Amino acid sequence: MRKLAPVLMVVPAVFLLAACGGGEFADLKEELKLLSKDLRGKIDALPVVKPYEPVPYASFDIPDPFGPAKIELVTKTAASAAPKGLQPDLNRAKEPLEAFPLESMRMVGVIQQPKINFGLIKADASVYRVKIGNYMGQNFGIITNIGDNQIVLRELVQDAGGDWTERQSTLQLVESGGGGR
Repeated sequence: MRKLAPVLMVVPAVFLLAACGGGEFADLKEELKLLSKDLRGKIDALPVVKPYEPVPYASFDIPDPFGPAKIELVTKTAASAAPKGLQPDLNRAKEPLEAFPLESMRMVGVIQQPKINFGLIKADASVYRVKIGNYMGQNFGIITNIGDNQIVLRELVQDAGGDWTERQSTLQLVESGGGGR
């Protein structure tokens, strides 16, 4: 009996707690049930999936509009015809800075010597020293002037008609943000 006495005291307490728990929200549950008895979710039917119809690629013999074929075609016709206007020298050896677009290069300094100025160009992770007459950029750019705060280039670009035209570009000195750490 001693072992049974604690259990007999706990059982009525559990029933009392269970009886009190549901009455507080019973009216809300009833009202929710009444309001939602007419509501039924409607799910639209899935759209019909059209079967995939492969289209054969029949333009393999047409030149790629995104490739350099137009430039090659223009240079071949220009070589066969009498030279007209401006043209880049496609037979000369490329310089290292011609591998980078001009927009990705930064002028970081100038080295001044008595008869010549050298520009310091940062491209990728390296710094290059350039002088007037060096080529840089991907548009056949030749350096025409190196000043204290800029490098001036003359570039040759091809227009929509295939003719070469000249444009001037500059690379400004990028000043570091002074101040120590």
